Amino acid sequence: TASGARYDMHALTCAHPTAPFGTRLRVTELESGRSVVVTVNDRGPFAKGRIVDLSLAAARRLGIVERGLARVRVERADRRPP
Repeated sequence: TASGARYDMHALTCAHPTAPFGTRLRVTELESGRSVVVTVNDRGPFAKGRIVDLSLAAARRLGIVERGLARVRVERADRRPP
């Protein structure tokens, strides 16, 4: 990863274009309302219109592995969800 950490598909991590490494983000899948807290350890995504890339474990928690893409809200994890 860009942070120097080895990618671990079982860890709750993500790639984000600007959040500092180590930042904890709450990612909420808008259709189901499920959320997961992940730690930023990489840069990306680099595809237009995408705001975060999740590890396999994080995508599984949200139930989006089969779809591959989902509409999500991303916020600092120290903020309480509505």
